[in-house]
Amino acid sequence: MSYRVAQPVSQAAAPATFAHPHANREARLGDAVVAYLFQRAKRRTIGFMVGPDGLVVRAPRWTPLGEVDAALQEKAPWITRKLGEARERQARQESAHIAWRDGVQLPFLGSTVVVALDPGHGFSAAGAQLDPVDEDASGVRTLRVALPKTATPEQIRDAVQAWLMRQAQAHFKQRLDHYAPLLQVQWSRLSLSNASTRWGSARVDGSIRLNWRLIHFRHAVIDYVVAHELSHLRVMDHSPRFWDAVRTVVPDYAVLRRQLKDDAIPRW
Repeated sequence: MSYRVAQPVSQAAAPATFAHPHANREARLGDAVVAYLFQRAKRRTIGFMVGPDGLVVRAPRWTPLGEVDAALQEKAPWITRKLGEARERQARQESAHIAWRDGVQLPFLGSTVVVALDPGHGFSAAGAQLDPVDEDASGVRTLRVALPKTATPEQIRDAVQAWLMRQAQAHFKQRLDHYAPLLQVQWSRLSLSNASTRWGSARVDGSIRLNWRLIHFRHAVIDYVVAHELSHLRVMDHSPRFWDAVRTVVPDYAVLRRQLKDDAIPRW
């Protein structure tokens, strides 16, 4: 197998097509130049991770750099494909940036809501209220927010986020109660997170943590995440036995898992 030996970024003549912000090495992978973060770690094999920042390569302390270079070339199609997908996903997320103003639209449970500033509305709920579904309309519902037309973008964002988080708390509890008996587990406490890259987590004491931004996704995708975390109360790893548990309640989990990764949601 022929390959180009990786070199420190400072010695590279060509600009990188993909560049990790903390890159310390660079390699030519097919038609792409990839600047990546290389780390030595306590592990038995060479590992590759493509995230929002780019490629991270971790290798055992004893692994020669030539072996790392060869592994990079072997994984080149996968690496460049994942880097391309990450770049496209980032572009979609950039386009999903919300301009907080009267009339802004955003996804809610897979549908679209439009924000209407309505200071004179008599709300039965605190801060905001979602109009009933209009069967003759396009499916876009109005979220009336108790703010003046002169409200700042920050005020609108905070009011809408507070409403979404209340909806998330109630919806997630309902779905946890639905799936827990089916999986023969018990959850003890639900908390909401705002993590940028993690949708949920579970602890052995039955505590479930779910990202409130899941409320943007359609019901089936949320159900997959709920079932995923509850299944961890039976199997605390991602072994085949774990996925078998998920499959018992969400047979099409693989499809939903891909949608969770690919769908662009608003940036907050």
